[in-house]
Amino acid sequence: MLEIEFAQLTDPGRIRSNNEDCLDAVVPKSGEQAESHGWLFALADGVGGHAGGEIASRLAVESVCNGFRAAREYEVHRSLLPKLLQNANARVLDAASATRKDGPGMATTMVACAIRSDRAVVCHVGDSRCYLIRRGHAEVLTRDHTMANEQIRLGLLSKREAAESPMRHMLSRSLGSDLFVAVDVSEHQLSPGDVLMLCSDGLHGAVPEKEIELIVSAHLDLNVAAKELVKMANQLDGSDNVSVQLLRVRAVERTGMYRGRPYKLG
Repeated sequence: MLEIEFAQLTDPGRIRSNNEDCLDAVVPKSGEQAESHGWLFALADGVGGHAGGEIASRLAVESVCNGFRAAREYEVHRSLLPKLLQNANARVLDAASATRKDGPGMATTMVACAIRSDRAVVCHVGDSRCYLIRRGHAEVLTRDHTMANEQIRLGLLSKREAAESPMRHMLSRSLGSDLFVAVDVSEHQLSPGDVLMLCSDGLHGAVPEKEIELIVSAHLDLNVAAKELVKMANQLDGSDNVSVQLLRVRAVERTGMYRGRPYKLG
């Protein structure tokens, strides 16, 4: 049976008085529910005037988590998560439209990870990231949707130039900005010992990848690792909100698929 332990932490940082990040998890209540629905982890980083970003991130996380809880048994995560993010986009867009007459509106990034059996499906919009840390090596599973990253893709900037560009924090996609949003989705096979890390740019923009690898690998207690990551982000920068979710895979259940339904292997 799939076994997961996790820790999550969010912090306003050293400069900002409010926290526009939001995170939550949907934990199965039984082994049967773990098989039929799985686990969900969601993290959002809101942007907007006044309390707009805080509202946007909360609405997005609530929408995705509630939609996951209400999903049918054995619904395919790879098709479910993009639908949930589109629903979250509509909810944030409605809220932004209602408040735009009084302010600049709101939007948010979103990264969500659903896990069942031996598979993780990652879906995201914006520059909040998901990493896979396996045997001490961190791999980014998401692609930042920023203007600077788009210019890298088009060959207009090098990675070094993009790292110093004023557009490195300008989002090219977000929830709440347009009627329809293009979401990226990917699927990954998991092995025991793997750690998945979801985080806002307040963490990955401050803490080098090597330090992420060292901290996660050095601490068996994920709560300690989360605190150390947030502490380092605040020490190295601290100008932004910092949020992280760490998920360690203790055991997996190898499965195959037949006519859309999973079956156990071996």
